[in-house]
Amino acid sequence: MDIKSDIFNYGKAAFSTKGFKKTNIKEIAQLAGIGVGTFYNYYASKEQLFMEIYIQENENLKKKLIESIDLDQDPVKVINQLIMGNVEAIPTNPILKEWYSQNFYKKLEQYYIKEGSKSIDSFRDFYMNLFKNWKAQGKIREDIDEDLLPAFFDSLVYIDMHKDEIGIQHFPQIIQYLAEFIMQGLTNKSS
Repeated sequence: MDIKSDIFNYGKAAFSTKGFKKTNIKEIAQLAGIGVGTFYNYYASKEQLFMEIYIQENENLKKKLIESIDLDQDPVKVINQLIMGNVEAIPTNPILKEWYSQNFYKKLEQYYIKEGSKSIDSFRDFYMNLFKNWKAQGKIREDIDEDLLPAFFDSLVYIDMHKDEIGIQHFPQIIQYLAEFIMQGLTNKSS
């Protein structure tokens, strides 16, 4: 019996059903067949458990999106499909939907700033390799310095981290348009 896995799996089921706010540690412990004290031997808080579950869900979504898209098509289409796939999937996943919950997204953002960079870095590496391949294939403008390519991805992540200032109600459309505009600018031939 793997207690940590049980806590993780039952926590995931509870969060998926009731959401972060309405799920409590006592309930997760009962589902896992352990005491509340035992829960704390594995996780310092409900937030820590949720963060691990969230990161796994987010990585699974990203992997599915990457696998579902033909990366050889036009770069603007590829990025648009990746962004739209992400935007459309989040509301359908109760765990990922917390990214847009005003009660919790600040905690998620702080976690990603402090500890979640590995997850962001793996996705960033995917984008950087994609951009470098497109540049080598002549699909990205030659006058764009390759050292700037990471900054385009980073700017979208930065905007994502400031969705409350932009307006959470506008955010999904804004990020979609900005990604499209950036890709159109990167792929247009300079005059």
